[in-house]
Amino acid sequence: MNSRVLVLNASFEPINVCTARRAVILILKGVAHVEESSSRWIHSSRYSMPLPSVIRLIEYIHIPFERKSLSRKNILLRDNYTCQYCGHVFPPQELTLDHVIPRSRNGDSSWDNLVACCRSCNNRKGDRSPEAVGMRLLKRPQAYNLHVNRQIIRYIGRSDEAWRKYLFY
Repeated sequence: MNSRVLVLNASFEPINVCTARRAVILILKGVAHVEESSSRWIHSSRYSMPLPSVIRLIEYIHIPFERKSLSRKNILLRDNYTCQYCGHVFPPQELTLDHVIPRSRNGDSSWDNLVACCRSCNNRKGDRSPEAVGMRLLKRPQAYNLHVNRQIIRYIGRSDEAWRKYLFY
């Protein structure tokens, strides 16, 4: 019941990822329909149904612009657990957060100045700018917005083939 389920707005726009348990509750309350099912089934004393993989809300929900909180988890998700200097993918515990403009040079802790970085690259860069050390960023860091949110949903959805037609690959 903890598997991931893609949630689509009534317009088929991906808006969230939730647990299968939450998806089943939304379906039983009549708030959502199943668009795709997995091969697994769930059973109760009176009812059986295939575990949903993609659900779509019945009524359109307007989602206002939302600024996500700045956190280590959100930075790592934004950067796909990839060191932004060497390009290697690491488990979260092996990554650090690097200030592109070091704090010692008045760099702030913001979406536009923090990137995921492996320990080796972070030690090599130290408290200097990437240019001073001959390092280049894979991509310019950006604030968490709807586009970044969709990138994260795409990244999570790589494991489920049923999601691909809804994620605009």
